[in-house]
Amino acid sequence: MALAEAGARGGLLRWPRVFLFGDSITEYSFQENGWGAYLAERLVRKCDVVNRGISGYNSRWAKLILPRLITESTSADSIVAVTIFFGANDSALKELNPKQHVPLEEYAANLKSMVQYLKSVEITADRIILITPPPLQESAWEKACLAKGDKLNRCNATTGQYAQACVQVARECGTDVLDLWTLMQKDQDFSSYLSDGLHLSAKGNSFLAAQLWSRLENKLSALPSLLPYWRDVDHTNPEASLL
Repeated sequence: MALAEAGARGGLLRWPRVFLFGDSITEYSFQENGWGAYLAERLVRKCDVVNRGISGYNSRWAKLILPRLITESTSADSIVAVTIFFGANDSALKELNPKQHVPLEEYAANLKSMVQYLKSVEITADRIILITPPPLQESAWEKACLAKGDKLNRCNATTGQYAQACVQVARECGTDVLDLWTLMQKDQDFSSYLSDGLHLSAKGNSFLAAQLWSRLENKLSALPSLLPYWRDVDHTNPEASLL
């Protein structure tokens, strides 16, 4: 049987997708021991985990590019979960980092706009998870800023306001939310969750992965493995098992 004929007979194999949309904390999530890599490993042969993290971006820019990443014509129906993870850059202090800063009310409106857009392309609220920015460890981040010749350009209390706004948007829009800012600070010293005061350490990645998996497992664990286990393939007639 020619390969083209075999493909036509069996039909196109389409993996469902988990879509990760965010800033550098998402972009870096496929590094060794990253939270995105953890999800990809857990979901191998069930879902493709698509990393659309864009370092340095805020919700203002994200809102503009989301319709270029997901449209009805690019199989939005195959997306089984979307994470929206912005706020670490939006919450930068305006006077010290005006390029990335987004005012609090606009940040909330941008998140709401992104959720509404996803709903408009038939991605239902139960498939959307908002993630708040993690807490900021100011002394460590100040060292990172000083090393670049900058002043401390974020503070944890401000980040917390953005986290609260994210939680409120999720409540209003009926989506799930992972409140990292609050959860990580239940451990009195949360600095071990962060590599430089802002981005996640190996422990922080592991924490986020576990928290996110607890929200995704019920949605995704029932998805079938695509293609049969190799021992179940009829080696005398593989077409019967694979097409």
